[in-house]
Amino acid sequence: MTGIAIYVEGGGETRDLQVGMRQGFDGLLRKQKEAARLKRMTWKVVPEGGREQTYRAFCNAVHKSPENINVLLVDAEEPLHLGAVDPDSTVEARARVEHLRRRDGWDFNAVEPTRIHLMIRAMEAWIVADPEALRGYYGQGFNPAQLPARQNLEEEPKASLFGALTKATRNARSKGEYAKRRHAADLLPSLDTNKVARRCPRFGIFTAWLDQVIAGAS
Repeated sequence: MTGIAIYVEGGGETRDLQVGMRQGFDGLLRKQKEAARLKRMTWKVVPEGGREQTYRAFCNAVHKSPENINVLLVDAEEPLHLGAVDPDSTVEARARVEHLRRRDGWDFNAVEPTRIHLMIRAMEAWIVADPEALRGYYGQGFNPAQLPARQNLEEEPKASLFGALTKATRNARSKGEYAKRRHAADLLPSLDTNKVARRCPRFGIFTAWLDQVIAGAS
């Protein structure tokens, strides 16, 4: 039986944080998780700590569990110039691999390029893409006017994403200022994935690719 295992950067250094982030991603990708289970595929999100730790865990899974569809999902950190968005583009998949090879020195010679995906430039872009979900979570005192207005949030600098979230939530009475370790896992399941895909096109590529892989599983 084929399984899907997604190795995610930024899950935290403690078991409690990693469990919370895994639940958050399961909620965000609940459509894909349910589709996989209907196909009798196993499903596993594996939140890791830093980039190198995530990469090493992914490579270990490729070596030890080749029967699984092992997926790497990390921050791009820096701008990418990948051209037009195309969910079926192997050219773009190779460009993602090349970006990580150049930036991080990672070796993907034994990996299908389509299994490498990026949170451009950070996961917070997904969160910012749905102001309504943020308003529902933070409640009174949340200021959506502080969030980036640009349509394509993949063009927003990473520091700007964090700064905008900090300003928008600074006066939130119930939750307080945005803190990834405390809030991200709770926010992820509440996001409208259609809104995220519209403002973060490569999130749409990631989920469309998962849909395609699951639908094609026998």
